Amino acid sequence: MVNEAYVQLTAEGHLETRQGSGTRIAAHATARTEPPHAESSDPEPPASHVDLRPGTPDVNGFPAAAWLRSLHHVLTDPAWTPPVFPPPAGAPRLRQTVAAYLRRARGIPVDSDDVVITCGTSHGMAAVARALTATATAPGVAVEDPGWFRFRQVAAAAGVRIEPVTVDANGIDVEAVRRADVAAVICAPAHQFPTGALLSPERRRTLLTWAARASTTIVEDDYDAEFRYDGRPVGALAGLSRDHVVYLGSVSKTLHPGIRLGWLAPPPALRGVLLAAVEAAGAGPSILDQLAFAHFVETGAYDRHLRRARKTYRLRRDALVAALQKHSVTGRLGAAQGIAAGLHLTLALPSKSDEHAVVARLADLGVTAIPLSRYTMRPQPPALVLGYGRLATSRAEWVATRIAKAL
Repeated sequence: MVNEAYVQLTAEGHLETRQGSGTRIAAHATARTEPPHAESSDPEPPASHVDLRPGTPDVNGFPAAAWLRSLHHVLTDPAWTPPVFPPPAGAPRLRQTVAAYLRRARGIPVDSDDVVITCGTSHGMAAVARALTATATAPGVAVEDPGWFRFRQVAAAAGVRIEPVTVDANGIDVEAVRRADVAAVICAPAHQFPTGALLSPERRRTLLTWAARASTTIVEDDYDAEFRYDGRPVGALAGLSRDHVVYLGSVSKTLHPGIRLGWLAPPPALRGVLLAAVEAAGAGPSILDQLAFAHFVETGAYDRHLRRARKTYRLRRDALVAALQKHSVTGRLGAAQGIAAGLHLTLALPSKSDEHAVVARLADLGVTAIPLSRYTMRPQPPALVLGYGRLATSRAEWVATRIAKAL
């Protein structure tokens, strides 16, 4: 047995045998290797920093106890036994639950057959891009500028031509979309990222009319609709027309990005090609997570969590906005933009400011922030995009002071 162990260790390279000098541990076996660094466009800040990167929920507020109860229910109740091979469109129970949620919370008239479960909005966008390239050569897609860069990257990787379109206080410029000669447009009508603009009722109607007349597709990114603080919730664009809108949603902002769970609700005419694209993109989210989330929603735990989170995020937003307005330096920058909803705000900088210099100085002062140019394709006035999802209210004035010092 001992000899066999030596033979096996030598074969695996852990030992070296030399004639006349015995057996030794291989030199490389004791060498320590550093783990590879994960590539990230926005590196993780030091633990001592206040992290104001936008779009990030407070994962410490994740409802772990309720989630574990739902997961335990799925694993122990025979009626919830997970299928070994779930359908490509996702677990039927979750599709039914999501459809009911979209009807109730977002005003979208869908049933379970209209919903396709994805690994998140980027996965859904990849399926849309794949479907577009399957029906046209180098199709064009209009994107909001500034806008969420991941969608641009996903679409471009699939061979889609990207056409940036200006955003103003009323949302995306629909006339510019018309002139762009594109097969689709990607937009966030309820809370544009990162400006926070709300697509006006007139532009909503104009955009839907353009899509109907040109037989084009609107991709609606409804990324943080659950967190609206001022006024009533804004209905989804897909609630006005199902024929030309692909609706994208996920739990990345409401629960945890690591769950990797989302959904899309395509027009009936596109469901087949989009489902094939989702299936071709690889495995979907964990079937256990799909069913756990379905139970989580059905028992009311999701709504209770959203109510708590909405209250927490509103307090954090109010604290940061008040601190910025109160300080003598940041108060002169004007009102923060995009504060009616979501987990971030946009703070304009003086016209000749160097965004990157300000961000670098903030990093030295212990604050991680993102410049607006991170999300733009063409030059824009300088600004900071500040996420307050993980900002303790007690640190808001400290942050405002650091921003003032950086300026």
